[in-house]
Amino acid sequence: MDWQKNLLLAAMAAVVIMLIMRWDDYQQSLVPTEPVAATSANADSSIPTGVSDNTGDVPSLTPPKGDAVSEQPVASQQAISVVTDSLEVSIDTRGGDITRVALPRHYAHIDTPNQPFVLIHSTAGHTYTVQSGLVGKNGTDSAKGRPTFTTAATQYELQEGQDSLEVDLTLTQNDVTITKRFTFHRGEYRVDVDYLIDNNSAAPWQASLYGQIKRDSHEPNSDTGIGMKPFVGAALTTNDERYKKFDFDDLQDKTFTTKIQGGWVSMVQHYFISAWIPNAESQNNFFLRQQGNNDLYLMGFTSEAVTVAAQSQGEIHSEFYAGPKNTTKLEEISSYLDLTVDYGWLWWLAKPLFAVLDYIHGIIGNWGLAIIAVTIIIKAFFFKLSATSYRSMARMRKLAPKMKELKERYGDDRQKMSQETMKLYKTEKVNPLGGCLPMLVQMPVFLSLYWVLMESVELRHTPFLWIPDLSVKDPIFVLPLLMGFTMWLTMRLSPTPPDPMQAKIMQFMPVVFTAMFLWFPAGLVLYWVTNNTLSFLQQMYITKQIEKEDTVKS
Repeated sequence: MDWQKNLLLAAMAAVVIMLIMRWDDYQQSLVPTEPVAATSANADSSIPTGVSDNTGDVPSLTPPKGDAVSEQPVASQQAISVVTDSLEVSIDTRGGDITRVALPRHYAHIDTPNQPFVLIHSTAGHTYTVQSGLVGKNGTDSAKGRPTFTTAATQYELQEGQDSLEVDLTLTQNDVTITKRFTFHRGEYRVDVDYLIDNNSAAPWQASLYGQIKRDSHEPNSDTGIGMKPFVGAALTTNDERYKKFDFDDLQDKTFTTKIQGGWVSMVQHYFISAWIPNAESQNNFFLRQQGNNDLYLMGFTSEAVTVAAQSQGEIHSEFYAGPKNTTKLEEISSYLDLTVDYGWLWWLAKPLFAVLDYIHGIIGNWGLAIIAVTIIIKAFFFKLSATSYRSMARMRKLAPKMKELKERYGDDRQKMSQETMKLYKTEKVNPLGGCLPMLVQMPVFLSLYWVLMESVELRHTPFLWIPDLSVKDPIFVLPLLMGFTMWLTMRLSPTPPDPMQAKIMQFMPVVFTAMFLWFPAGLVLYWVTNNTLSFLQQMYITKQIEKEDTVKS
């Protein structure tokens, strides 16, 4: 049974590697982020029309001759504060960019409920901002400058009884009045971003809308445990792939462009995203790229050119989302945007599992109890399959004395040992793989639930019994110790490997896994504790049944 020994040794090596990775990630998180370098001024003409050039912020659309965009004067910028029940937003009057987004319903830390989680902001060492504007023939934005809007007030707040709040920024361009309108909605993380064009001139007005997220490669600190590193980077949907993601290293190699009707582009991190969702009826050019040679990346879109006839009005619509990765809400906003809740290649199993978990939570009202309930349901679903596995393991355990005798007799003759072992299995009607194969069939389901609990923002800052937050480690390590204890109990009912080295490895495994699970999110450890407990009870019940059957036979 050398393959079992090798498999266990490989598992032990993997655990050690993950411990080293965890320590390395922790050390890196202690290093302060370096300030972002200044942007280069050199342009790269290889970027296609409709996509940002290689260094500037503003996408490049080549206007027809004689219609060059006039340079906008740089005026003093001013911050506009917007407060709703779901969002706290700062908007810069220069360009109308969103420079800060805080989420009052999701506080920064469990012990500071008065401090909202800040998703979007820029500091001396970190850049994360959201830009939008008009480019093209009569665009307001160009490589030469950004417009400065005027506004009726600098502070806006959604009042009681209000379902929505409009914030208008206005700009006069010759005889054209342009209003950049942000519409906030009660209970929503989605913001409508519209350009209202009032063309009082004698000529048609034409421009394209662009929206983009500008960010450096800084990765937020994560308490997700050993070897578990959530994805941080850009993602979008294409005609070929519903969900296509790029980490920052990918964008250092090349620029990615695609054209699709509707679509979306997002900046993804653990539990939260920001995303631009342009008009679903428009053919939109999407781009992802590094800005020059700096640690800055742009992910955005440009829409089709919109023409507003002389002496008429027009509108260009888009949406922006900044908030938690809530599957239901993201499904409503745009097709496949919910896939940013990244369950990996097992998403087709994970999504139904989350639906069940969410449904049970709606009934019970407690996420910890919902995790226990879902684990029980899964174990019940696989009860017969697990029973087959445990029955085989129980019979293998009974053969342990005979296997030890064979080891003593033929230990030096591998071929003879193998022959006599197979003969013993045949005589006792035991399948050595009977305990492994049923468990392998169940693994995809349990791995799916594992990733569901890993990705569910609903667990963030959710208490359960003595645990203040199911998304981070148990503060007093009770669950990891229980996990190790239940694992040890289960292994006591398993057959003892004939090889001494293999047996020692098996005895040491609960200790290793307990140490590893000390840093795992409590919700995940709760799942493993429940699963181990149910496995032990089922295995003990089956073992007693077999012993009873053997007593009756004798």
